[in-house]
Amino acid sequence: NRMPHVILDTTLTGVASETVKSISVALGIPTVSTSFGQEGDIRQWRSLSPEKGNYLLQIMPPTDMIPEVIRSIIIYMNITNAAILYDDSFVMDHKYKALLQNIPTRHVITSIGNDKDRGEQIEKLRNLDINNFFILGSFPSIRKVLESAKREFFERNFAWHAITQFQGELSSNIENATIMLLRPVSDSKSKDRLGVIRTTYNMKQEPQTSSVFYFDIALRTFLAIKNILQVGAWPPNMKYLTCDEYDGSNTPNHTIDLKSAFIEVTEPATYGPLEFPKGKTSFNGHSYMKFDMDISAVTIRGGASVSTKTLGKWEAGLDNPLRIANEGDMKNLTADIVYRVYTVVQEPFIFRDPSAPKGFKGYCIDLLDEIAKIVKFDYEIKAVEDGKFGNMNEKGEWNGIVRKLIDKQADIGLGSMSVMAERETVIDFTVPYYDLVGISIMMQLPSTPSSLFKFLTVLETNVWLCILAAYFFTSFLMWIFDRYSPYSYQNNREKYKNDDEKREFNIKECLWFCMTSLTPQGGGEAPKNLSGRLVAATWWLFGFIIIASYTANLAAFLTVSRLDTPVESLDDLSKQYKILYAPLNGSSAMTYFQRMADIESRFYE
Repeated sequence: NRMPHVILDTTLTGVASETVKSISVALGIPTVSTSFGQEGDIRQWRSLSPEKGNYLLQIMPPTDMIPEVIRSIIIYMNITNAAILYDDSFVMDHKYKALLQNIPTRHVITSIGNDKDRGEQIEKLRNLDINNFFILGSFPSIRKVLESAKREFFERNFAWHAITQFQGELSSNIENATIMLLRPVSDSKSKDRLGVIRTTYNMKQEPQTSSVFYFDIALRTFLAIKNILQVGAWPPNMKYLTCDEYDGSNTPNHTIDLKSAFIEVTEPATYGPLEFPKGKTSFNGHSYMKFDMDISAVTIRGGASVSTKTLGKWEAGLDNPLRIANEGDMKNLTADIVYRVYTVVQEPFIFRDPSAPKGFKGYCIDLLDEIAKIVKFDYEIKAVEDGKFGNMNEKGEWNGIVRKLIDKQADIGLGSMSVMAERETVIDFTVPYYDLVGISIMMQLPSTPSSLFKFLTVLETNVWLCILAAYFFTSFLMWIFDRYSPYSYQNNREKYKNDDEKREFNIKECLWFCMTSLTPQGGGEAPKNLSGRLVAATWWLFGFIIIASYTANLAAFLTVSRLDTPVESLDDLSKQYKILYAPLNGSSAMTYFQRMADIESRFYE
């Protein structure tokens, strides 16, 4: 018939745990619980009065605190996606809501699958575009998960984090990987006390953190009750209700301050000190054991661990940051953003170039490189085997780039792919800013070349050669006529000895006469003989026509060159004759021309 002084509740979670909480709060029995859950997770102990909060105490076990390191890692490394896998050594049912609350990280929390489904489970997570994996469990569980993943899951665009509460070393049969390993570590003082307790009480249970935690909680609880009884703080008329007496509203209000007595116990902790909330804050969801977790990078080569490098530590707690010695070491364990790109070789947009960094060049590669610089990502590019952008057959099956995107084998499809309604039902397109339909023409901006002798381009080269030939021929003919005509000045000097102009038309003078005749200055005195005058008159007429034609063409040439508009549409392209063009074989432009030609041919049938 003796009444219990306290309930020591070691249930973890679920119906059994809530049942114990329901009985303790209803009957008013002092209780120290080590159940899982943060503030508000224990439903039966929500909104406790200050009096009840003094004797209904919850301290979170290490197994409940260790998953909190995932939150600290994600914040430190700015991770945007995560898959959290756990085995039966952890309880994560209550973590779905609170673990990554208010953090913009897309995540999945799931238990580790069995041996048959584990590989498929990882593959499904990868299809959700997740490349950061966290494994919570024992070393055998971690090993099984790592060995179930495909080889490509350990490339630089993936990151693996193994978190355990057990002591030991990480090993696996994987070929090549670097894994971040987090495990509890104790200081020298804790090791000495732990050794004494393990020897005295034969306490060899694993994991050490949990076993010594329950030992410390039980010991501290018993000492707290003992101190309350010794100082006379236990109510003399302490009485508990029975289940038969309880009617749902007659819970007694005890004044037992188990909370203060629990804090005042001076017995040193075995593994790590207990953290209690400050002030009048309730224990529940705020109390836990403080301990450090070692953060290290384990390098595995050929199925064996070849090196382990210590990166830093994490002190167990709520929102405690990582303590990293060298930030550069953490960057090497970050999953790089590497997109899988599939393309179709189609010049000039995409063409193979072994000397290029990615093996391809072209307009689309230049565009993707600029986007990668702005958004800060890397990519791996391959050409599709069938060389198709993507068409749907009679069965509704796709091929080419579209099929790669549907099957999650590609993240980006690159190329001069036409936007079609059928394709938009299964994939997303980038949308151009301007014309959304039709054929767009991309041309280099026209540039007018400047030249010192541009005035000579008004007439064709053959015309200039003909003018020069006529100039020399006329000059030579005038010299011949003046040389052999009996009426010329040089053959009849006595007749013209009193004239003011005594001009002798030798070959030099004839060339000068014909040249100056084309200028406003004029050629001067004409030959004396009739044949020479006829030649001069003919040259004057020829020169007048040439000068008038050149002047008109020069004005038209300068005006038209300024009014020359670039090609702005397909109609402009078809109306001009300087630019030669042709559609790419198999392109949408070629299909357009074929359909237009077919429609036009029907008008002439």
